[in-house]
Amino acid sequence: MARISGVDIPRDKRVVISLTYVFGIGKSTAQEILAAADVSEDTRVKDLTEDELGRIRSEVAKVKTEGDLRREVMMNIKRLQEIGSYRGMRHRRGLPVRGQNTRNNARTRKGPRRTVANKKK
Repeated sequence: MARISGVDIPRDKRVVISLTYVFGIGKSTAQEILAAADVSEDTRVKDLTEDELGRIRSEVAKVKTEGDLRREVMMNIKRLQEIGSYRGMRHRRGLPVRGQNTRNNARTRKGPRRTVANKKK
């Protein structure tokens, strides 16, 4: 396995797909990185030379990935919570942040249903 930005990327997949295993790199960013590093997207990771791997690593280093990106995202959420913004409150309560409906859906964000017992008359 090749290590890029502290992540072991799969050897048997195409390079453009393997790069997406790094947090902060999607398909379009992976394509831009490979174009700048002058590496074919169709090449398998196991077929890369050390020179090509070095060029890819240097291009990935220019993009904010993994720990730095996770830290930045967490700091942004923490800032929103501290200033008491609407978005910060939604983050704190574990509800959808971007205006989605919560009456029927939002199970991913709210978690499993917690049934409230009925009071007998």
